[in-house]
Amino acid sequence: MLKKIVTVQIPNEQVDSAVTFFIKKANEFSSRITVSRQGNTVNAKSLLGLLSMQLTKGTELLLEAEGSDEAEALDALEKIMLDPA
Repeated sequence: MLKKIVTVQIPNEQVDSAVTFFIKKANEFSSRITVSRQGNTVNAKSLLGLLSMQLTKGTELLLEAEGSDEAEALDALEKIMLDPA
């Protein structure tokens, strides 16, 4: 299992579209991926779960992945939270 702490750098007005892209990307990986914030952990492949976290610029997240493509998954998902373009 790999873990990575990421601070969201996306402008607040782009967060919802970035979350949608994040979920689509997470679903491309076979690894089990979770996102945690302030003791709340959700499946990274769940739209409702991620939206419930109310992400904003500056939010610190813990990304965790476990599986055969865990490193690639975390790298790709981190990039989206830093710059979804």
